[in-house]
Amino acid sequence: MTTRLLTDTDEAAQILREGGLVAIPTETVFGLAARADNDAAIARLFEAKGRPQDNPLIVHIADTDQLSALCSHVPDYAHQLAATWWPGPLTMVLPAVPEVSRVITAGLDTVGIRIPDHVDTRQILRSVGVPVAAPSANRSGRPSPTTWNAVFDDLDGRIDAVFKSGPTAVGVESTVVDCTRDAPVILRPGGVSLADIQAIHPDARMRMATDDAERSPGTRYRHYQPEARVQWVGPFDGSGSERQSDQASTAGSCAYIGLNTPPEHMAYVRQEVVTSLDAYAQKLFQFFRDCEQAGIREIHCERVTTEGLGLALHDRISRAIG
Repeated sequence: MTTRLLTDTDEAAQILREGGLVAIPTETVFGLAARADNDAAIARLFEAKGRPQDNPLIVHIADTDQLSALCSHVPDYAHQLAATWWPGPLTMVLPAVPEVSRVITAGLDTVGIRIPDHVDTRQILRSVGVPVAAPSANRSGRPSPTTWNAVFDDLDGRIDAVFKSGPTAVGVESTVVDCTRDAPVILRPGGVSLADIQAIHPDARMRMATDDAERSPGTRYRHYQPEARVQWVGPFDGSGSERQSDQASTAGSCAYIGLNTPPEHMAYVRQEVVTSLDAYAQKLFQFFRDCEQAGIREIHCERVTTEGLGLALHDRISRAIG
């Protein structure tokens, strides 16, 4: 199969309508799309990614009026969340109607839904005319793709097309919120923080060990891992006496990404010093891939706060460490 590079939204929509697979840009990461009402297309999607069948998919819609075709009940606070954060990096897990494929939901009675905040992808969704399922457009377990080039690296020859667009704005996957309870529960942190959710419903909370996290993708299996070994360093305090990794590293084989310039004695062969948590998240996965292609064997990530977007970064880097 030859994977095509597209810039025309109508062409991308036509491939999806015919049951094909198209990698589409969103504000979070690139997603691999297949129409949600076509089980054969969904089966191809799982095969292309090498994704376990018990890992549910997120369904992307163009507008909130498509919710009724997917969900049997939407609580008031979920409507408020949608009004505030859609389009945007928020996925809501809601009770699925029987017509939603249990291949998409991994046999569950719930379905994750969001409206992506990307002008081209929303136009594609409107043109397709039906919801599409779209997990990240990478081989399962790999760092998520934030550029169309990264999609080709993983899926060239496995899918029909990639829609060409600039790098994604957020860089980490959406926040997944369980909206089947009396109050929202965050199953996977992302671009919308707990404080953001609590502004809508003060009783919102993070999931606990006793909660059913299987309703969310990205919580059961190893994810986001490059071929290089990933580990934490820091935290940095700017005094010059920052605590580095407890494990020795070979000079000339390590890369670093973080908010502060590391000590000179570490002699990193590649460094990415960012100015904010937003920039850290936006650059993280591509930095993993760049280091991998450069043959770097170890990547050091500066520890970050678990407040706001820092919680999503902490989650993704911890999973990359494995």
